Amino acid sequence: MVNQRQSNQLSPDRSGQGASSLYQSLADHVAVGLYLIEDDHFRYVNMRLAQLLGYTRDELVGMSLYDIVAHDERQRVAETLRQTLTGDRSSIHYERKARRKDGSYIDVEIFGSRVQIGDKLLVAGVMVDVTTRKQDENMAELTGLVYEHSRHAMVVTDANGVIITVNPAFSDITGYTLDEVVGRRMNVLSSGRHDKEFFRAMWQSIQETGSWDGEIWNRRKDGNEYVEKLTITTTFNEDGSVRCRVGMFSDITEQKQHDDRIWHHAHFDLLTGLPNRLMLQEGLDAKMVYAEHTGAAFALLYLDLDLFKDINDTLGHTQGDEMLRQVAGRLLGCVRRSDLVVRLGGDEFCIVADAMSDEEEVRGLCEKIVRTIAEPYVLGEDRGLISVSVGVAFYPRDGKTHEELIHHADLAMYHAKSLGRNCYSVFTPVMRKQAGERRQLVRDLAGALENKQLLLYYQPIFDLKTGRVVKAEALLRWKHPTNGLLSPIHFMHEAEETGLIVDIGKWVFREAAKQAAQWRKSIPDFQMAVNMSYGQFTSSDVRPSDLIDSLQEIGLPPEALMIEFTERLLMDVSPQVAEKLAALADSGIGLALDDFGTGYSSLPYLLRYHISCLKIDMSFVRNIERSVRELHLCEAIILVARKLGLSVIAEGVTTPGQRCALVEAGCDFAQGFLYSAPLSAASFEKLFDLSNEL
Repeated sequence: MVNQRQSNQLSPDRSGQGASSLYQSLADHVAVGLYLIEDDHFRYVNMRLAQLLGYTRDELVGMSLYDIVAHDERQRVAETLRQTLTGDRSSIHYERKARRKDGSYIDVEIFGSRVQIGDKLLVAGVMVDVTTRKQDENMAELTGLVYEHSRHAMVVTDANGVIITVNPAFSDITGYTLDEVVGRRMNVLSSGRHDKEFFRAMWQSIQETGSWDGEIWNRRKDGNEYVEKLTITTTFNEDGSVRCRVGMFSDITEQKQHDDRIWHHAHFDLLTGLPNRLMLQEGLDAKMVYAEHTGAAFALLYLDLDLFKDINDTLGHTQGDEMLRQVAGRLLGCVRRSDLVVRLGGDEFCIVADAMSDEEEVRGLCEKIVRTIAEPYVLGEDRGLISVSVGVAFYPRDGKTHEELIHHADLAMYHAKSLGRNCYSVFTPVMRKQAGERRQLVRDLAGALENKQLLLYYQPIFDLKTGRVVKAEALLRWKHPTNGLLSPIHFMHEAEETGLIVDIGKWVFREAAKQAAQWRKSIPDFQMAVNMSYGQFTSSDVRPSDLIDSLQEIGLPPEALMIEFTERLLMDVSPQVAEKLAALADSGIGLALDDFGTGYSSLPYLLRYHISCLKIDMSFVRNIERSVRELHLCEAIILVARKLGLSVIAEGVTTPGQRCALVEAGCDFAQGFLYSAPLSAASFEKLFDLSNEL
């Protein structure tokens, strides 16, 4: 093999066809790599080739060509070299990857041809580093692929927004082909939704920063509008002038619709279409900010439907939902367009009465709402009746945050409900104290039964013909450790709401039955009346069979007990409640309709549910001495009962004149303070003895 150092000298005396020293210098300073290959080894390389491959010239001369060729390319390179040296091909031109000394690869372009130096056949050639060019070509190719196949529409315009070119996705989204938009401005897509200020701000951003991004409504070729997410960037020439502007956008109409649906579901009630609690909170916050700057005030009304649970339980949730939709429509008809009507959930609603701070004005609105909600509802083949309790709080007087304002309006609503429902109440600070007392009352009530704080009082019921005590109504009392003796009016609502009424009711039933069994030893025909609430009848934990079994255990015949309930229970009574009433009546237990005439009376109820007794409400008895109409009403009730074979008990008898009028009308029994207030069992037994002596 030739000496490496000597082989790098292209002098005339060594090669026979060598170049001059000038050619040698030129070879070492050209920008491309030069080489001579003899028998697949480098005989000569210039400085640029050595630098290109990361070797010194001395290291590279004498090295095998295959040391700089990737392993999987060696056979192909060897074949090309052989063909060139044998004359099968006249020259070499190809692109390969060359392996550098550090193991990395570069892209090179090879040019070569066969030469003869002396008696040697060699391959002389040029190696050019094309790595950067290849990267640029690859990038251009990738860019072209992205441009052609991107799902995002792309449009290139000149500095003034005149379209130069678009990609296929542009046509897919807009419906316009390249030929239809080239040379036109982008306003060809304008939907007309945006005003001049919108586009002025857009172009100001583009001119100042070179870019803009945002959402814009445009119109397709077919006339349909769509919303796109658009990004505009600017490419500049070396002198700073605008070369072109590139817009890239995607059709986000479906996404916007999806987002709108999600937002709507998050902010609106699906059943009624009204705004929901979240919308109320956001609306209140916005109104509060506005009020702080303007000094305006507004009112918040908190509404809770009375007796709606009865509709759900008796007519079913489908009819209940229909009623809620009708309630929503009625509320919207009661307010102004600037007011906000909200459904909080269940049977609770809120109204934000805008710019309303005068109590008299708000009271007028509340009265209108109460009247409107109380009107009958047509629910398919059924009719329903409910009422509403309304609480009112004013901003900023009654709360500085939405939480505080809602809470105080809720307290006012609760106060309205405690007044007897179907009315309204304006918040006062004392209601906070009352709310705390109610919470404590509920906690105390939960332990009242276990702590033996409950007891029964008994109000005697007299036979108007004989003057004898023949019945008694068992009345619950709570011996509160700090508040003294409480009647149900102070805690029954809480017992119903918390479900405590079920266990309390079972205890009352059993205790009253025990007492009746004891007193029947003295008065064989004695009958005990026990009140049962709607909550007890609708509870799955209260079963007629259990009540009847408990009477057998006590040894009390069923006819010695009478269960009293109000007309509320009979409003579209559910099949489950009807079955319970029938089971009780079939066992022999008497059924008495309490406060008859004060509810939504329907005569078919009296026969359908095996009612045996009517109780005339004290509100009718109170005025029978002074009002002919009240007297005639009582007489009518007694006459109807007599025709249907029912007995009648008059409640609230306080004067001898009332008693005489009832006797003349044919009433059977009476109870009231004329005879006796409710008594403890011991006091009642003394009255027994007195009564039996008469």
